[in-house]
Amino acid sequence: MSASHGLSTHVLDTATGLPASGMQVRCEWKDGAAWREVGAGTTDADGRVKSVLAGPLAAGIHRITFGTGAWHAARGSTCFFPSVSIEFEVTDAGRHHHVPLLLSPFGYSTYRGS
Repeated sequence: MSASHGLSTHVLDTATGLPASGMQVRCEWKDGAAWREVGAGTTDADGRVKSVLAGPLAAGIHRITFGTGAWHAARGSTCFFPSVSIEFEVTDAGRHHHVPLLLSPFGYSTYRGS
C-alpha cells in the first residue's frame, strides 16, 4: 500500500484549541451484516493517526470509532459522548481517505478531509 492510499485521522479538542493526543481509534469494515476490525491506533502529539489500517484500504462501508470518554476521563473531565463512531463509504480504494474529528465535551463534528 502506498502512503497515499489509506485512512488517516486528526482529532482536535475545540474546547482548548489543542490536538487530542493519546486517544484510542479503531477502524472496522462492514463485511455483510458483521463488522470486522481492520486497524487501530492512538493519536500522536499532534492528534493524528497517519495510518489507521493494518492493511490496504478496501472499498465498502467503514466505521471509525474514537475513544472520547476514556480520553476525557484521563484528563479529569467528563463528556456527553463516551465514544464517537463515524460511518463512511469508500468507493475509490486507490485514493487516500482522511476523517478528522473536531471534539468538545458536549459536541463533535467531522468532514471528508484530504
